[in-house]
Amino acid sequence: MIEFEVKSKKQTIGSKKGQIVWYAQPKSVQKLTNKMVVDRIVRETSLSAGDVSNALISLGAIVRDALLMGASVDLADLGSFRVYVPSSMVDKEIDVTAATLKTPKIVFTPKMQMRDSAKSVELVVDNPKRRKQQDAQGGNGSGEDDLNP
Repeated sequence: MIEFEVKSKKQTIGSKKGQIVWYAQPKSVQKLTNKMVVDRIVRETSLSAGDVSNALISLGAIVRDALLMGASVDLADLGSFRVYVPSSMVDKEIDVTAATLKTPKIVFTPKMQMRDSAKSVELVVDNPKRRKQQDAQGGNGSGEDDLNP
């Protein structure tokens, strides 16, 4: 579950410049550390912590080397990595050179299982203003709303 809180800020650009706008922001960012990943793999396999750590280090090196060569890397059920290099649009064909290329970016494309996991995560917004409104109307008073009503 990802829990959000309500924040506000004054817009400095765009059509809402000078207005106060409200938005949902995650309360905290949860992450698994490398040690947590290694420990979990050790529990679920017959590999040692050293074996798992070495495999992850090697995987990083292999992916880096492949991306340096311009190759994409397919990581089974996880997804694939590739380098994407956007290009500036120019008026004349003769002007297209390496200088018209923008900064390369790494693109990760998750496989269907990963995309389904992201779609299935529970999203909750803790909105004190709605909680007060619901209390006044005799609602459940939890103050939590689905982001996808």
